[in-house]
Formats: sequence, C-alpha cells, structure tokens
Amino acid sequence: MNQQELVAKLIAQCPNGKISCTELRKFAVDSQIELARMGELCDEAGIKIYGCELGCF
Repeated sequence: MNQQELVAKLIAQCPNGKISCTELRKFAVDSQIELARMGELCDEAGIKIYGCELGCF
C-alpha cells in the first residue's frame, strides 16, 4: 500500500480526527508498518493520537 492509500485508510478509520494509541498500534501491526512511520502518517492525515501508552507519539 502506498503512502496516499495509507493516509486515506487512516482518515476513513478516524472520522473524528483522533485515534487511541492501542488502535494505532493494532493498525500498524495489521498493515505491517513501523510505529514511527505511523506517527508520520497520522501527522500527514491530521489525526491526533491520544492515550499514548509507550511514549512513542
């Protein structure tokens, strides 16, 4: 999946513009994407990450 497709998928999954750390980590595993890249994709999509459990975001 290319970057634009991933951003579109994130936006579709987060219509309110937010995603929990737990949900994002599951999305990353399911999509086989590194957590650091997921943070970048969320920034690009304008999605805020809340409830961070690991201090990654």
